[in-house]
Amino acid sequence: MQALIVLIILIIIAALLSPVFLTVTNLLNILLEVAVTAILAIGQTYIIILAEIDLSVGATLGLSAAVTAGFLSHGNLVVGLIIGMIVGLAAGLINGLLVTIGKLPSFIATLGTMTAFAGLTLVITQGNPITITSNSFQYIGQGFIAGVPFPVWLMVILYVLFWFLLHRTHFGRYVFATGGNEEASRLSGINVKKVKLLSFIMAGVLSAIAGFILTARLSSAEPTAGSGMELDSIAAVILGGTSLTGGKGGLIGTVIGAIILGVLDNGMNLLNVSAFYQGVAKGVIILLAVLLDRNMKSLSSLSRLASFKKSA
Repeated sequence: MQALIVLIILIIIAALLSPVFLTVTNLLNILLEVAVTAILAIGQTYIIILAEIDLSVGATLGLSAAVTAGFLSHGNLVVGLIIGMIVGLAAGLINGLLVTIGKLPSFIATLGTMTAFAGLTLVITQGNPITITSNSFQYIGQGFIAGVPFPVWLMVILYVLFWFLLHRTHFGRYVFATGGNEEASRLSGINVKKVKLLSFIMAGVLSAIAGFILTARLSSAEPTAGSGMELDSIAAVILGGTSLTGGKGGLIGTVIGAIILGVLDNGMNLLNVSAFYQGVAKGVIILLAVLLDRNMKSLSSLSRLASFKKSA
């Protein structure tokens, strides 16, 4: 897998340039930083395998976090979490309906909802952070189990669950089939609209969970929380080898892609690289990884063609 090669190369370079990089504390810090993006990327993987895209996951994160924080200041933890997840579910449902019933391109639909959700977040917060004092809620982002941050455990559990759903169930096979050839899937009896709708809903709920982690870590819901994270989630999926044309991909590659982004950020921070250059470096790495993936696929196709001609 090309993404794994890229990750190993980055780890070797970072370890050579910084003696701090391979310490247990720093590696756990990378995983902690990766958790939010990785959870967002789970839902994004399903969407991209379907040959769609969701630009609203970051805005959904922010909206869910703001609503949850508002309820936590007036109610109990369980109610706040349930309401936050309902907000994420509703956001995903709206996206799914716009794409399946409204027949809007997902890029346009989620671009619109991204703007709307971000605006709603500003209305709810009035542009000010909502402070959270609940120790139980803060544990979601700041707690540890067996020396490992709770968000890392949560990330692993979610990846296992959604990997099983994608690769070991009928629904997962329907996702791949729909992304590979939507019309053929429809003709074979797959409820394509239902598959897409459920996938967008899952992406919304996962965005809410990622929002819980980010908000708990900061102990406040920021009015601009989640801004730009949709791009990181898409980058993680693409780096992991999932095809933008649909029908191909997987969550193992996605988590590797998310870790690549985390290693890049962490390594450049350890080396005191200016924030102005970090975005440039990240963009170049993403482009190189995608080009490498495309070239490897082209070489593989040519190899199969040559073998076919030889056997013929």
